[in-house]
Amino acid sequence: MTRRFIGWEIVIVLALSLGRSGVNALINLVDLATRAPISQGQASLNGSASARPWIDLAYQLSGLFFSFAPVALVLWLLWRWPGGNPFRRLGLDLKHPWRDAWQGTALFLVIGAGTLGVYAAGRALGITTSISTSGLGEYWWTVPILLLAALRNGLLEEVIVIGYLFERLKTLGWNTWAILISAAVLRGSYHLYQGIGPFIGNALMGLIFGWFYLKTKRVAPLVIAHFLLDAVGFVGYPLLASAFGYGS
Repeated sequence: MTRRFIGWEIVIVLALSLGRSGVNALINLVDLATRAPISQGQASLNGSASARPWIDLAYQLSGLFFSFAPVALVLWLLWRWPGGNPFRRLGLDLKHPWRDAWQGTALFLVIGAGTLGVYAAGRALGITTSISTSGLGEYWWTVPILLLAALRNGLLEEVIVIGYLFERLKTLGWNTWAILISAAVLRGSYHLYQGIGPFIGNALMGLIFGWFYLKTKRVAPLVIAHFLLDAVGFVGYPLLASAFGYGS
């Protein structure tokens, strides 16, 4: 497999997934910054797609289903490599469930505390928008959809930005620091629609997650940590908003 082939594969995968999100987030930030101070903007996550609950549910399920497609794509691409099962080589299997769980929980606690601090600092400095983590109505399916969205984000970001990208860039001969920094900048880029603060915070998170993966060769703890971060943010939003001033 030639370097050019691998390079184009990376471009196509990112164009279909998080690279596209990064470009759109940058455009959104430029649009916001040229109309008003960034601090006056509002980023809404998990928005409603219809005023009719059952149509909204159908849209949410459809969006979730198709957003898992890039994850399936990179796993299929990795499966075609010499080296065997991609779940095993990326550490996404069930070989060490308890260790993955406690490591993921520890990462969640560390990153979660840092996220609150970065958000508060960003709001104080005027470089972060107000963030609403759920624009869905209060239906019987709201919590399950938000938890599925958290799982989607964990798998999409960690499997592609860490597992797939680290493997591919290493094959291209990139050194460790170049891989770490590039993946961290990519992670930060698709959060730019929330402002400069979240870009910095997520880039730092990317450096920590990337370092952890290089040490352990396991994506599973990262997926668990990311899922917990988003699950608490999405489902526990009203409590967090009251306690820490989110959305203000």
